[in-house]
Amino acid sequence: MREGGSLAETLESRLAQWSGRTGIRVEIWALPSSDAPAPIARAVLAVLDDALANVERHSGAGTVSIAVTVGRGGLRMTVSDHGRGFNLGPTGPGIDRMRAAFAAVGGTVSVNSVLGEGTTVTGVVPRRGDRER
Repeated sequence: MREGGSLAETLESRLAQWSGRTGIRVEIWALPSSDAPAPIARAVLAVLDDALANVERHSGAGTVSIAVTVGRGGLRMTVSDHGRGFNLGPTGPGIDRMRAAFAAVGGTVSVNSVLGEGTTVTGVVPRRGDRER
């Protein structure tokens, strides 16, 4: 994360830079109103980078929608496009990296895609107390 910046500020900056570079519009549905612990914030940024790289390289989408929230239940992240979509089969290195990044902080990543309709990447990191129940 940027020096002294919150996760929300870092996300906004990174998304604006990516959109400016790629020409793909970013809709921000939600950004966290509170910060996440540094390891979780780093995982969010790593997954975001991989998800956006996939949107840029493969989706053909003109818009990507992003939501990252932090609440009592933990952190939830969604990256969704209305691009080409793909058949879910064996995962590639990008999806494996995303899953590993969230697994390292106790979370999960799921990928849903429909041909011709787009792809959604969802990551969830429950609060530590919620994981222990």
